[in-house]
Amino acid sequence: MLRCSILYRRSLTRFSKNPNFGASSTFSGRNLSPSIDSNVHNELGRVFRFPCSIWYNYITIQNPKFYCSEKLKSGALSEWTEEIEYLDESGSVMYTGKGVRSVEPGLDDHVMAGGIKKPFLNASAVEKIVEIVKRWKWGPEMETQLDKLQFVPNMTHIIQTLKIVNESNELVSLFQWAKRQPWYVPNDECYLVVLDELNRSRDFERMRSLFEEIIRDFSDNGVSSFSSCNRVIQYLAKAEKLELSFFCFKKAHESGCKIDTQTYNTLITLFLNKGLPYKAFEIYESMETAGCSLNGSTCEMMIPSLAKSGRLDGAVKLFQEMKQKNFRPSFSVFATLVDCMGKAGRLDTSMKFYMEMQNFGYKSSATLFVSLIESHVKAGKLESALRLWEEMKRTGFRPNYGLYTMMVESHAKSGKLEIAMSLFQDMEKVGFLPTPATYSSLLEMHAASGQVDHAMKLYNSMTNAGFRPGLSTYTALLTLLANKKLVDVAAKILLEMKGMGYSVDVSASDALMVYIKDGSVDLAFRWLRFMESSGLKTNNFIIRQLFESCMKNGLYESAKPLIETYVNSAAKVDLILYTSILAHLVRCQDEQNEKHLMSILSATRHKAHSFMCGLFTGPEQRKQPVLSFVREFFQGINYELEEGAARYFVNVLLNYLVLMGQINRARCVWKVAYENKLFPKAIVFDQHIAWSLDVRNLSVGAALIAVVHTLHRFRKRMLYYGVVPRRIKLVSGPTLKIVVAQMLSSVDSPFEVSKVVLRAPGDCVLEWFKKPIVQQFLLNEIPSRADILMHKLNTLFPSSAPEIRSLSPPKPLAAMKNV
Repeated sequence: MLRCSILYRRSLTRFSKNPNFGASSTFSGRNLSPSIDSNVHNELGRVFRFPCSIWYNYITIQNPKFYCSEKLKSGALSEWTEEIEYLDESGSVMYTGKGVRSVEPGLDDHVMAGGIKKPFLNASAVEKIVEIVKRWKWGPEMETQLDKLQFVPNMTHIIQTLKIVNESNELVSLFQWAKRQPWYVPNDECYLVVLDELNRSRDFERMRSLFEEIIRDFSDNGVSSFSSCNRVIQYLAKAEKLELSFFCFKKAHESGCKIDTQTYNTLITLFLNKGLPYKAFEIYESMETAGCSLNGSTCEMMIPSLAKSGRLDGAVKLFQEMKQKNFRPSFSVFATLVDCMGKAGRLDTSMKFYMEMQNFGYKSSATLFVSLIESHVKAGKLESALRLWEEMKRTGFRPNYGLYTMMVESHAKSGKLEIAMSLFQDMEKVGFLPTPATYSSLLEMHAASGQVDHAMKLYNSMTNAGFRPGLSTYTALLTLLANKKLVDVAAKILLEMKGMGYSVDVSASDALMVYIKDGSVDLAFRWLRFMESSGLKTNNFIIRQLFESCMKNGLYESAKPLIETYVNSAAKVDLILYTSILAHLVRCQDEQNEKHLMSILSATRHKAHSFMCGLFTGPEQRKQPVLSFVREFFQGINYELEEGAARYFVNVLLNYLVLMGQINRARCVWKVAYENKLFPKAIVFDQHIAWSLDVRNLSVGAALIAVVHTLHRFRKRMLYYGVVPRRIKLVSGPTLKIVVAQMLSSVDSPFEVSKVVLRAPGDCVLEWFKKPIVQQFLLNEIPSRADILMHKLNTLFPSSAPEIRSLSPPKPLAAMKNV
């Protein structure tokens, strides 16, 4: 019998006296024999030694295999002839039995105890694999040792081993070795163990590679690896690997992998933290499609992001879902909703969330009060803003500088000057220095409301505080002072404005324009003299406005220097301005004023004045007939630009010529004007039915000339060509019908007067045309009786005198012509 005793722990050395049994190995106690009882298992891993009376061969086996009986080449089994006793340190026998028959390592999943198969325990297999992995770490050596295991591992052994090994390199090497084995089956739990270790070691590149393997296994073998895919995405997202996590998310989603709620929440949190709300919204939409829901913490982040990005309806919807799930909204959620709703102009909804926040027991912060007040102010809800202002002060918060400024300016601009001044005074009391913008808004609104004293007080306070008023503030103040006719004060402010470095020419001209529009010509000239003394210049438009104001008020002597200044500054007097001066001449009664007006007409240097002077001269001086002279002048008019001005000139000129008794010249002007289609719809020939003349848009003189000239044309058609219409109409309108009717009644005309029309049958008019007096009337001149000629002129031009004008050209015109 062979005896062996236990000497050392942690290693086991076997000795043999039979040379054929040269197997000595180092192994764990469980490999000795599966038939060893539980007491013996506690002594495994010790060193066995034979007594010294026996000759020993000591052999150490580097590649351990378990052989308690030898398998010969011929296939015969060489068994032990005696039993082996296993002794403990005290020499007592622990176990006695024959040796174990040999097995094929890596092929058999059992050992032989005599003739009985004994299966390996899972715990024993796991310990053996763990021992190899920890000893050989990783690489070809470890894989070689694993290939020589005397049992066939399964996925349970690998998973348990992976849970024990805590080194990422060893774990990954063991996993990769297992994947190459024929017995390997893809397993989600196995992936999860590896992923946990890779996350612990922060090895995200290997994690990405493993993720691709998981996707391939899912695509090729249909293995469900949903948990593994979600775990990868979660680990990458928590590690803030934004691009990598989103790539894995998209790939898993495209592969048909089901994404769980936790993964969605982790990804959304990552994108929100990285300031990418729109990507988070994209994932959120996918999440809703998948039927998943946000957790409480993600809702806390998602609702503010939705609100700040303008998706207010989505934020409100998610807020309602949050409450339905009994998640308690935080103060930040309420504050964001109140703020964003207010800024979007949805004040009712904003106040609703504000009241709900208070019902949850939250107290408003100073920032939230500021946001609410700003929202109501910008929406024009100043009363609500003032209530919130008072509530803020009652709560103990002190309004900041910006809020004071906003409240003062908003109430000032809305015209609530009393409240604005009250807030302004409170602002000064609490120690805030008003901004120039605050001063300006108050000053401008007081100026707009005409409160000179308050405006000047604010101006002095502003300048004493060292602030420089803006251009708009100066303009408003100058306008106020000009409207109040405070010329001296306005001049002082303008000089201070100039001293501040502003260009004051425009502001001074604006003030001058205020005096002109108000009709204060004396003040306007006073202000103009101040501008000239200060070296300030105005523009031609203002000069023209002042000139026209002087003409309107009859200050012709003062108007002449203005028109000379206007012309000398390279400004061109247009036909409208010249005609307006001529219209004043038509109305003028005083001979001295007529001289001033004629000198003003001469100062315009307009071509129409040369035409007027030539019109009143004789044919010897003109060297052409009147009609040709008139046609030449009207051919020089640009009708595209001056058609309206030419029509106005003809009306005023015909008035002047009629009043001066120049009927033939007037008829020439009307004929040429009609030829140039200045009055295209005045005369209408409707075959044999009706002929008509429309003079409603003409002046009195133009209407009289048009009636006489047109009736002369009608007479020629009826008598010479024998064309007689059924009726003839003179459409005069209510203004001119009396003067036209009175003129025709002097020669017993057949025309009957209605409301706006003088009409007569064609036959009656034909008989009337045959009378010699009518022929003389139509061929020569209009009767110069004052009661006929001046009837309507006095109504239209009240300043016109009823006396008969001289038929000779006025002396100023003749004098200017000679010049």
